[in-house]
Amino acid sequence: MLIAIIQLVSGFLLLVWGADRLVAGASATARNLGVSPLIIGLTIIGFGTSAPELVVSAVATLKGNSGLAVGNAIGSNIANMGLVLGMTALIYPLRLESHVLKREYPMLLLIMLVCFLMALNGVYSRLEGVALIAGLVMVVIWMIRISLHRPQSDPLAQEFDAEIPKDMPTKIAVFWLLVGLVVLPISSTFLVDGAITIARYLNVTDTVIGLTVVAVGTSLPELATAITAALHKEDDLAIGNIIGSNIFNLLGVLGIAATLQPVELLPIILARDFPAMFLMTGALYLMASDFRGPGRISRRSGTVLLLMFIGYIILVWMSSTRVQVAIPG
Repeated sequence: MLIAIIQLVSGFLLLVWGADRLVAGASATARNLGVSPLIIGLTIIGFGTSAPELVVSAVATLKGNSGLAVGNAIGSNIANMGLVLGMTALIYPLRLESHVLKREYPMLLLIMLVCFLMALNGVYSRLEGVALIAGLVMVVIWMIRISLHRPQSDPLAQEFDAEIPKDMPTKIAVFWLLVGLVVLPISSTFLVDGAITIARYLNVTDTVIGLTVVAVGTSLPELATAITAALHKEDDLAIGNIIGSNIFNLLGVLGIAATLQPVELLPIILARDFPAMFLMTGALYLMASDFRGPGRISRRSGTVLLLMFIGYIILVWMSSTRVQVAIPG
């Protein structure tokens, strides 16, 4: 058990560091090649922070633990909204100003609905995985087209510009990009092996570990990015990073996992975890909407999101405990 914990913790630490190097190297390389900050932010930074979820889910699927892969994708989305944005809003209330993000909210809800409908038969097939990846490509193209028509004065573009490394030579940027690409799968293997061992020791499914422990761990890059953005008063960057990451988790993480191997879902995921994701996404949308003025996620709203996340984690573990008790009887 101790070795498994060490594997899990070391995997998390290497994963966060590797993702940071990957994003820094990729974004600096793109800047040096003349790509606009908004395109870099909406694609490389927004999706790059989801690299841990992607690699962990791919490794878990290849090891035959598809429950961990699905749990990681859905659990990370819930953690992004409840834990990450909840804690960030407690530090600094967030205001939504960018029109780009207001377009992404409905898209996220639509993608969630499509993923839910695909899951109703209890499995994500390879064909559905390919369809999700194709959807991700379309979303990226759509985001790039939007960024090309947005003025440089867009708040989100200015915030991305401030975050992208400016003085990193291309050789160094490419080096860090390659380091990130090497470290991520290695650290993910450590993490997945540790998580599987812990799940067996605690006598819970790998889905439970994926929804809770692994999901929180792979959301650490988003947490670091959001808190840093909040401290710099870059509200749209903090929120945009979460929306982009959640879109990538559903289309990219689930899509690649299902393409590698058909992913079976436990019935409780449809009854408990998907509704929780819809509930938190809807709550976040209402909090950030501008029905009564500028969209704002206040400290009170952040507290609500954080409490919802804590309640969800308790529900997951209580559900797993009830299942274990029911089996012997």
